[in-house]
Amino acid sequence: MVKVRAARAVEAEALTGLVMRSKAHWGYDAGFLAACAPELRIRPDEVTARRIVVAEDPRGTVLGLASLEGSAPLATLGLLFVEPSAIGQGVGRLLYRDVLRRAVEQGVRRLVIDSDPHAAGFYRAMGAVAAPTGQTAAADTAGAGDTNTEPDTPAHTAAAAAEPNGHLVRFEAAPAPLAGWARAWTGGGRAVHVGNVAEFNAQFGDSSLDREQAAAHHYACLAAFYSPCPSALVLPRAVPAGWTDLVGRQLGWTGVEVYDGLVERGPGLVDAVRARPALAARLTGSGEPLVPWGLTRPFGLLAGRPWRSGELHYESKAAAHGLFERILAEGGHPGIVLPAQVRAATRWAAARLLAARARAGKSTVLKSEHGVGGSGTTVVTAGQVRAAGGARAVLRRLPRGPLLVEEFVAGPPDPGAARDLTYDGFVDAAGKVHEVGAALMDVTAGAYRGATVGPGAVPEWAEKPILAFGAAVGGELAASGYRGWFDVDFVADSAGRLAPTETNLRLTGPSIAFMVAARLDALRGAGHLVRIADRVELGARLPEAQLDELCADLARACADLGAVFVPAIPTGAFDPVPWLGVLVAAHSLEALDAAEALVRSGAEAVGAMFDGPAPATP
Repeated sequence: MVKVRAARAVEAEALTGLVMRSKAHWGYDAGFLAACAPELRIRPDEVTARRIVVAEDPRGTVLGLASLEGSAPLATLGLLFVEPSAIGQGVGRLLYRDVLRRAVEQGVRRLVIDSDPHAAGFYRAMGAVAAPTGQTAAADTAGAGDTNTEPDTPAHTAAAAAEPNGHLVRFEAAPAPLAGWARAWTGGGRAVHVGNVAEFNAQFGDSSLDREQAAAHHYACLAAFYSPCPSALVLPRAVPAGWTDLVGRQLGWTGVEVYDGLVERGPGLVDAVRARPALAARLTGSGEPLVPWGLTRPFGLLAGRPWRSGELHYESKAAAHGLFERILAEGGHPGIVLPAQVRAATRWAAARLLAARARAGKSTVLKSEHGVGGSGTTVVTAGQVRAAGGARAVLRRLPRGPLLVEEFVAGPPDPGAARDLTYDGFVDAAGKVHEVGAALMDVTAGAYRGATVGPGAVPEWAEKPILAFGAAVGGELAASGYRGWFDVDFVADSAGRLAPTETNLRLTGPSIAFMVAARLDALRGAGHLVRIADRVELGARLPEAQLDELCADLARACADLGAVFVPAIPTGAFDPVPWLGVLVAAHSLEALDAAEALVRSGAEAVGAMFDGPAPATP
């Protein structure tokens, strides 16, 4: 394994030789290289002052070097060069990430990079952003700020070569520590992630939930992202080995153990772990926290955590509505309104309520007590009641079980305006509430489809009331004895107010985006927007090797945009109607939208390779 260490003064001459060989790799002529040589020379007395480190292989062979120059809050990536024979092996990535890590430790908040044009694609792929127009560095010869590392793709080399030789391309990065909430979530270290989604859902016994929990086993793949840095993943279904390799590469993880294929059907993941004493001992004996999707009795037994079923009281939509009502009765949340909700004692009582609302021309939200991702929630218009032949006919099509009849909140008149939003936070073991943030959700026909987190994702008018109300809910959950992750979902009404609709006492799709944003900010610089899309349709079912190839291609294509692609749910690719869950990240909304569009079109296009030739015309 390649490791990074501090350079030594006695290596100065050898390091200078590496720099010149690396610079020559791009085909510069002898005259240009000779002009560069004085600036690129490393002197023995500079090694420590310029904070030069080297990457070396297990045999002690030096493969590259990097320097971090200047002092907080502004510093420069002065040198980053890789031995030509090691280009393309991840050495540049390792050195760059080490520079960012050291910059954070030294309090640097702005890192300037003057890149050789041939390396511009590399820095773009690593998350550095182009400096504002007018800040491009120009030089007749390559100076101390020159950088040269392996490109991520051949396309990068071709694009960068179009820049005039001898002109440096200025980038910037914003080194950032891991977010405070993320450090508090798992103590700042690695964690064991337990994908017990089906087990969590099954404990509620709601008829709106799939008994086989097939969808939940797909969703359990999100266990890869239950914290910013896992040590082990425990998954019900077998996952492609190439998936975990790519996710680890994209998020800078090493040494992650994967225990998969434990439960192909049914909800008993943790029971399957407990039935394997050696595995249970390995997971619980590491001293690392165990992070589940949600709390269950089997998980409590595995983790040695007292099981208190009452902690999950507010997972009920009716109980959550009562909690919201009590909070609002205390005042202090003028931007929040609560839709009226009635729990029908019988199905026929629900039918009478629905019929009365339909006669008044009103739309109605029908909810089961529990549900997942919009399951068990149906919006019914007055016209739909009439078309179905009455309220009873509508109810006959819905899952059995308790029904909540709720006032429908009409949304903003602008169809492009923010409609569905959420707050994420958690209560730690000591009962302290930690704010994670607000997110914009994608909800289509009442079903959750994804979310976007990061700077500017949530409209400014909505963020303050969401954070204030979410914190109030967190305080009540903490007082009730709940410990763990939670969210509060909202819909925006036509007057620009927010209506809370439910709480989820577990991890969520938006929480996964927050985890990835925290990791990428620490790995690539602050300010990432992250979008999770639950379902990206594939044009065809692919064998595992071809799926790995597709994901690798999408990762490279997104990197050319300065974006990051992470396949989040790979197992759906093998369903009869194949799909992927994905994460994309970027430093701007424009790049994020472009990356998502690229991924969706690339996923759909895989079907073209199976299309036969067009039939001949007579």
